[in-house]
This record gives sequence, structure tokens and C-alpha cells, in this order.
Amino acid sequence: MDQLSRRTMMVGGLGVAGGLLAACNPASNAPTNPATTPAVTSTPSASASVPADTRPRWPLTGVLMTDPAEGKHAAVAVMVPDNKNEHPQRGIEFADLVFVISDGYVDKLGQAATRLMPVFHSSMPTAGCGPVRSVRPVDVPIMAPMTGIIGNASGGPWVIEYHRQNAQYVDGVLDYMSTKGTGSYSIDQSRVYRVGTKVEYDRAVVCYPIVLAKQTSSFADGPASLYFPFATGDAQASTATGVPATRVVIPWKRADTYNMSYDYDQATNTYLRSEPWGPHVTSSGTRVAVDNILAIRAEQTWVQLLPGLGGLEPNHEIVNSEGSFVYANGGKVVGGHWSKGAVNDPWAFVLDNGKPLVMAPGRTFVEFPTLDANIQVTA
Repeated sequence: MDQLSRRTMMVGGLGVAGGLLAACNPASNAPTNPATTPAVTSTPSASASVPADTRPRWPLTGVLMTDPAEGKHAAVAVMVPDNKNEHPQRGIEFADLVFVISDGYVDKLGQAATRLMPVFHSSMPTAGCGPVRSVRPVDVPIMAPMTGIIGNASGGPWVIEYHRQNAQYVDGVLDYMSTKGTGSYSIDQSRVYRVGTKVEYDRAVVCYPIVLAKQTSSFADGPASLYFPFATGDAQASTATGVPATRVVIPWKRADTYNMSYDYDQATNTYLRSEPWGPHVTSSGTRVAVDNILAIRAEQTWVQLLPGLGGLEPNHEIVNSEGSFVYANGGKVVGGHWSKGAVNDPWAFVLDNGKPLVMAPGRTFVEFPTLDANIQVTA
């Protein structure tokens, strides 16, 4: 890697500890063009009692950096499949942020599994990241507040057009085919397979974020501010006064049939991630471990944004929307309410006690379960 720089509480409608996560009913809004969408929220400011801390930090982790010049390069996300037969994944353990979204491929019961969107900035995986798949509409409002590039294997015509409409925030068109010959992507021949006479590459494409970032001058200065409300100065993470959380289980699909789980490891002060079939382990043999878990409940829909271009795509309604969230760090959990305005507006998080959320610096997995997801927290 190149450094560029035991009781179980059901977290649902009633919540934990007298009001952790009251359920919300946000308005249902498809992604919209920021030019026509008014801003409705802003990130809560830090408490006036906390001294200002102007030391430079990596914007996607909140970790102190030694030289601000190290952060002067684009953040690069990669679209990575997350189905069992597409594992092991490569390189995601080096991501600052990993977003877990719907993959859109429904099973026989009409339910979709997950896709990952790791975002790299403070470090880049020299062995690459993959497999690489197509973009989704929710990628735009996720990336827009930080700005950046998305490594991908193309996407539906209207989704690509949506990315183009928001090119001032996100570059989602530097896909495998458009960058051939640059070294931005490669094919892992060991993962090429056949279905009958057809050769399939969906498990074999690898993206090299450090190379992809050089294919455009867009966003060369890197993210301008902290993406999430990370603690600075003497501020403590909100979980310092949270309730115990040695295990957090986040359901996908209906009836809790496809759960992602995180088990707190006291020795490393991290959460170890598991997929529905077992521990989440990458191609290097590394168990995925994260400092922060942020579960943002949001309505999941199928949308067609642009008339005449056809095709429905899975989406999470986070533009001009709101809902409840769960945040876990250091073996404890808190909850509250989130909101987000236009495509490029930052997230706003307010705890159940009315105070702004403060997150611990570090790597974060962000899950987008449904509005009524029965998140389980074990003390």
C-alpha cells in the first residue's frame, strides 16, 4: 500500500435507552439536479465549548495528517460487487470509507443483496481494488459532498447521463473501456470464467485508484472539508456516553434473511465485519475491521430519473430526505436523526438528545438499510 500521507436490544421503532432511534417517515424523492434543488440542511456545528482545532486532517477519516500537501489529490471510489460468488474482494481494507448499497440484482423472492463502494484518499491499494462493477444513481449524492472519481465498469444509459449532469461533483465516466491502455484497470485472468461458450469478466476487472486519479485534473485538490462530523481537538466521540454494543447486526432483504454483522474486538478497538455466510475476508487474507459503523436508514426504491432513456435502477432516497441512524464506535452505540438536502449538500446528524453527532476519527463502514430495518445491538 502506498501511503498518501450479553443481552440483545432491538433497535427499532422504540429504540434503545429511552429513545435511541425513533423511526422517521422521510419524503420519497428521486435524485435531483442540484441546480434546481434548494439546500435544506447543513452540518451541525461543533459545541462552542470545544476549542477550535485547525490542524490538518484527512477529510474522509478525520485522522491528523503531517503535511496538507499529501491530501492534494482526488478521492477515488470503486464500485465493487458483494455477492458470495464474487468474493474475495481486493483492496477494500485500505478504504477510508466503504458504503454498502443495494446491488439491484433480485433473487427469486424479488429481493436484492448488496454492493460496496469503497472510497480511497488517505491511502491507495497498490494491488488494486475489485472486482469492478457498474455505477448506481445513489453514488452521485454520496460522492458529491466530497467530490471525486468513481472507478466502474459503465452503467445504464440514464445513470451515466445523471453522472454527467453532476460532473462538477463526480466523475463517473472514467470506466474500464474509456481508459483502456492507461493502466487504470486490468483483468485478473484467474477470475475469468465461462458460462457455456460465453467468457465472463464480471469477477475479473481490477481498478487501480492511484492510476485512475491521474486520468483527469478534476478534483485534484481533494475533498475540501471533513465528510463526516469527526471529533477534533479535545472533543469526544458521542459514543463516549453511549450504551454498550459488542455486536451490531444490520439486516438486508426482508425478514432479516441477509444480515451484515459487526463484532467488537477489544484488543484492536475495532469492529470485525461478517457477511451472511461468514467473516468478511479480502483476497490478501485480511479480515475487514472498521473503527466506525454508521447505519443510515433510508427508503430503498427503483427509479427512472430521465424520461425516454428507459430502465429502472436501485436507489436509496437520500436527496432532500431524512431518517434515523445508528452509530457505533469503541464498543458503544448511539442513535438519532439524519437529514440531507441537495445532491451536494453535506449530511446532518442530530442525536436523540438534540446534540450534534461527533464521530471518532478512523475508517467507517456506512450501511443503508431500509427505513424499518430491525437493527440489532447486543450489549
